[in-house]
Amino acid sequence: QVQLVESGGGLVQAGGSLRLSCAASGRALYTMGWFRQDPGKEREFVAAINWSGGNTIYADSVKGRFTISRDNAKNTVSLQMNSLKPEDTAVYYCGANRAFANARAASDYDYWGQGTQVTVSS
Repeated sequence: QVQLVESGGGLVQAGGSLRLSCAASGRALYTMGWFRQDPGKEREFVAAINWSGGNTIYADSVKGRFTISRDNAKNTVSLQMNSLKPEDTAVYYCGANRAFANARAASDYDYWGQGTQVTVSS
């Protein structure tokens, strides 16, 4: 069993930056991903990183603006978000997945955090 706790969300103006963090319990090395969700919409893939940190993938909408990283010694994964846009507003979720090959599919994630709200004002 893995428990995930996100932090770092908040309100920021367009063009600003936020850094989200996800703390994981346990020592299993999963692929970790960030997703976001608006009310009434499906959970959308944002970024993922494999167990070693050597491979990362991003949604086209965030590529070049967001950076995912992990610190396995601290069991944390982070999402640095720069040049934020109003359309980035959503609840952001951290997830753990056993296979990097399935990292873009929310349905393949085994564990989720409770989410953290990110609001970008125009």
